[in-house]
Amino acid sequence: MDKVYIPDIENAPKQTLVLDVDEFLTELSSLTAVQGQVTLMHQGNYLQVSSQAKTIVTLNCDRCLQQYNHRLTVDASEMIWLSADVPADEPGLEIEVTLDDPVETLSPRGYFSPEDWLYQQLSLQLPHRQLCDQNCEGLLKEAEKIEQPVDRRWAALESLKEQMQGN
Repeated sequence: MDKVYIPDIENAPKQTLVLDVDEFLTELSSLTAVQGQVTLMHQGNYLQVSSQAKTIVTLNCDRCLQQYNHRLTVDASEMIWLSADVPADEPGLEIEVTLDDPVETLSPRGYFSPEDWLYQQLSLQLPHRQLCDQNCEGLLKEAEKIEQPVDRRWAALESLKEQMQGN
């Protein structure tokens, strides 16, 4: 997915650009292509980005270590400031940000990467606890089911123990 030049969004009809997505993202290992849409709306001093997309990824269970498939869906929206003087990370510089303020900032003459933004949104949807099943018993139960082979060198001791218990 190519980067989008921000002035091209401003010059688009209704200052809106809708990108259809049906491809694999380079940073995301998925079984199926990411399918959906990314909508970019130029609102003067900010960019309104929204997306609805889905894919299937393979995860490893935290309890039993087996692989399982998980459906990822994203329905996200974000405001990104457009500012010519993007602040550099300076130590000691404090910026007050409320919960309603956009946090990301781009240059109004710069580029927006829909692939990177979509990857971030999908990554945020990955479960913190990766469980193949809510009732997964994990490795301990699996280890109990496996019979441990008896070392034949201990067979004489086992025989003696059985004789002692029989008396």
